[in-house]
Amino acid sequence: MNDEHSRALYDRALSVMPGGVNSAVRAAIEPYPFFVQKGDGGHVIDADGNRYVDWVLGLGPLLLGHDLPEQVRAEVQRAASEGPMYGAPTEIEVDLAEFVVRHVPSVEKIRFVNSGTEATTSAVRLARGHTGRNKIVVMQGGYHGAQETTLVEGDADDPKPSSAGIPQSFAEHTIPVPFNDEDAMRAAFEEHGDDIAAVLTEPILGNYGIVYPEEGYHEFLREITDEHGSLLIFDEVITGFRVGGLGCAQSKFGVTPDLTTFGKIVGGGFPVGAIGGKAEIMEGFTPAGDVFQAGTFSGHPVTMAAGLETLKFAAENDVYDHVNGLGDRLRRGLTDIAADQAPNYTVTGTDSMFKVIFTRDGPAPSSLEEQCPAGCRQDPTCPRYDYSPKNAADVKNADTDRWRRIFWGEMKEQGVFLSQNQFECQFVSYAHTEADVEETLEAYKEAL
Repeated sequence: MNDEHSRALYDRALSVMPGGVNSAVRAAIEPYPFFVQKGDGGHVIDADGNRYVDWVLGLGPLLLGHDLPEQVRAEVQRAASEGPMYGAPTEIEVDLAEFVVRHVPSVEKIRFVNSGTEATTSAVRLARGHTGRNKIVVMQGGYHGAQETTLVEGDADDPKPSSAGIPQSFAEHTIPVPFNDEDAMRAAFEEHGDDIAAVLTEPILGNYGIVYPEEGYHEFLREITDEHGSLLIFDEVITGFRVGGLGCAQSKFGVTPDLTTFGKIVGGGFPVGAIGGKAEIMEGFTPAGDVFQAGTFSGHPVTMAAGLETLKFAAENDVYDHVNGLGDRLRRGLTDIAADQAPNYTVTGTDSMFKVIFTRDGPAPSSLEEQCPAGCRQDPTCPRYDYSPKNAADVKNADTDRWRRIFWGEMKEQGVFLSQNQFECQFVSYAHTEADVEETLEAYKEAL
């Protein structure tokens, strides 16, 4: 493929932007990323005119794809035509809030903000303010945005900042434990239970491969936080309105957290974040309470219109049947391909999320006949159970260099755009077709 224009754009970008990008993951591909000119349904077209099946979808927000249905487009254009923003409340904020409250089990009240990072930052502050405690338990390798509390690595005994510019004193209030490890969580509460404000977790690890919870794990988190008077926070920035439909992942797993953070789909592809939860906790935000939270662009009318119309369209049409059906078909096809060509690899995902993790520890099972057919479910009866990733460390130990340096480029050459590293999710949209799935499976056969 010709990429001269993208190369020239990246050369210009390096002169005026650090690393040539405005978000680090976009530069993960070497020697340079391709630059997108426009989207078209389930595809993107780059600056050189190359067309790709797009399974990145802006890293998840585009449930409907790049071409918005007419009713969504019309409402977005109407909101924009009436004025950019006002610094005063608008009716559309109330409409979207009422929609979310009706459909998401944990949400009695909601506060809209401008990004997933802002949502998780505010949720952590609220949890600390509500409980009067300092410490937050997070999952090792989980991602909750570019905020000081969660940019932490190490373990419960030796937490440290994972980025320059964060004081060690911040990390001392964060307790990282492995996902799916009940013993590690119990140990954290035994040592720090009186000062743990909240456990913050993604229902499914979605930014470090895709790691499904062990059966009963979320119920355990609900029980241990209740026992110690701590809050349970689900970060549904990725899974919200994608896994479990309009009820989100918490409805799929049947566990109701105290607080939930949102982003991506809830804004219909525009910048957004939100925090929702029990009314008595949410009332802690100013002006009702004393936990400060504010933002000039919060509840932006164009974003609110895009989010509401996207969710209404999903509710009134076959969006979830379509995207989940294609997701299932992709994962089943990938499971068959991996069993034949790369039996060590693990197919992961659920609903409209999917990924192939290049796992490599130990020999492959002698037989894969009874393996999970459409993405790892942490099923102890599955022959792959002992080999599949249980936490972020397992994903990190996979062959990430092969994925990025060889496999991603092979898929790009065949016109398939995958997330820029092994850790980010891939997503299905309403605009994708069965033909896109078949083209992608053929590309996987060739690239693997």
